[in-house]
Amino acid sequence: MKRSTTSISRLPITRRRLVGASAATLGAAAMSGGVHPAFVGAQDDALSGDLTYWHHFTSDSEMLGLEQATASFAEAYPNVTIASENIPNADYMTQFTTAALGGALPDVAMAATDRIPDMLALGGLIDLTERFNAWEDRANISETLMPGATIDGQIVGLPMFLFVDWLYYRLDWFEEAGIAPPTTWAEMREAAIAVNDPTAGRYGFGLRGGDGGQGQVLNIMRAYGGLSVDDAGVPVISRDEAIEAVAFWSGLFTTDEVAPPSAPNDSYSQIMQAFRTGQTAMVLHHTGSLAEIMADLTPDQVMTVPVPAGPVMQVAGVAPQYNGISKADNEDAAWAWMTHWTTPDVAIAFLETTGYFPASQAASEDARITDNPIYDAARSSIEIGVLPLQFIGAPGWASTSVLPAFQQVLTGQATAEEAVDQMIADLEAEIG
Repeated sequence: MKRSTTSISRLPITRRRLVGASAATLGAAAMSGGVHPAFVGAQDDALSGDLTYWHHFTSDSEMLGLEQATASFAEAYPNVTIASENIPNADYMTQFTTAALGGALPDVAMAATDRIPDMLALGGLIDLTERFNAWEDRANISETLMPGATIDGQIVGLPMFLFVDWLYYRLDWFEEAGIAPPTTWAEMREAAIAVNDPTAGRYGFGLRGGDGGQGQVLNIMRAYGGLSVDDAGVPVISRDEAIEAVAFWSGLFTTDEVAPPSAPNDSYSQIMQAFRTGQTAMVLHHTGSLAEIMADLTPDQVMTVPVPAGPVMQVAGVAPQYNGISKADNEDAAWAWMTHWTTPDVAIAFLETTGYFPASQAASEDARITDNPIYDAARSSIEIGVLPLQFIGAPGWASTSVLPAFQQVLTGQATAEEAVDQMIADLEAEIG
């Protein structure tokens, strides 16, 4: 669908450079047919040294998955020691920036797609192009996953796993109501209204208006044609379409009343808890929450579908979680640690522990994945998936402008028009 854009509603922003085993685990294993033992390959005694690794894993399943991967790496490379440091996600870029300016970066650092431009601008990521091109297993990494870690032709990250967005829905409730799973956001709204029953404590959709909700707001704006990045890497807001998107998303709470009363403050834990305990019929997240959900629900109760399509595009988010080398002290060992995550058995063991989808095509084609219908939505989404929008300053703008502005709409302190105008002004100030 072609949407009109005027010189008033379209605001280009100038780019600038910056200066300077739990129950969840058991649930996932039950869905996938049991936990597969971590990969143990031939030992390589040639590499040695101590590596520091910064990450922002937090949950029990994530930490267990990291522990398993580290143990299998130690068996394959007995002379290399991994010292992992957990940094809370909210503090990650602050600490990384301080370390980059102070010359105290780790050997390897976790690098989310939207953070890579900032990390590279800080001098915190080393060019991996030559290593990647010479790597014997590079064909197992789809070309569609590499643009997020490629800046000006320079590869600076290797995907370790994927966050594949999908929509969870209560299969049993939908069957009771005779409703088909939604394929568009309009259908999702209709389904949410149909199963909504506040008097029984049952709501149609778990809207994430609290911490982390900014990503969903950005994606719905993209789905409506309200937010994009041009070929030069410049973010572009189409005001009218952005307003339409924000009005639709907030309207699920303010007008349709299909989200719980707590929605303006609900973050990950609240929307997951509500879905797991039967308070909501649908929730939007990614494959990483599968283990947690299946700890409380059964395959007869829950199923997944790809992210619904908007009026302009289907923003089926596929966000690789990359690792990057941040300093050159021991690059060979650092590269070995990074490639270890793509080994099929390691990747599938991590999936079974956390729900995080493999980045390796060889792993994703394994029968342990293809024979499980709950993964069908993820597998089909990878084929049509889109990466998060990427431009310098994006994370800061999303968290300090997009989220607060959207929350004001939810709480009746601003209209959708006022919220979008604030986002536009803040984006211009952030990047202009």
